[in-house]
Amino acid sequence: MVYIIEVNGSKRTVDVDPDMPLLWVLRDELDLKGSKFGCGGGFCGACTVHVDGQPTRSCQVPISTIGSAPIATIEGIAANPIGAKLQAAWMELDVPQCGYCQAGQIMSATGLLTSKPRPTDQDIDAAMSGNVCRCCSYTRIRAGIKHVAEGK
Repeated sequence: MVYIIEVNGSKRTVDVDPDMPLLWVLRDELDLKGSKFGCGGGFCGACTVHVDGQPTRSCQVPISTIGSAPIATIEGIAANPIGAKLQAAWMELDVPQCGYCQAGQIMSATGLLTSKPRPTDQDIDAAMSGNVCRCCSYTRIRAGIKHVAEGK
């Protein structure tokens, strides 16, 4: 089935099975490799993208449910001022270790700071709880979020 979706501000056409998860549409059909496959069950957060501005586990969302909702991936998150600041903070503070989960971390953190510009530690924990980092860089992730929230 043919779908026209908006990804990172551009209309894209894909001809895929209606049940194909958004993650595979992005990676395999549109060659946007930043969103990663982690668990396939929506538990790890490596595949997080924004759908209509909300952090969404793309491995769990069939393309047929997207409709006209705009999609933002890590490749386009710099168009969001908060996303751009988070990417800069990640580099400045050396947040990633292996980096596999970091696209999902930044996407979730962008969602958090968009809805709550001055989050508490509890807010950060709640918003980021679904994003797993096997390298355990959680302290640096929190520091990156706070860095942006404090306007540094």
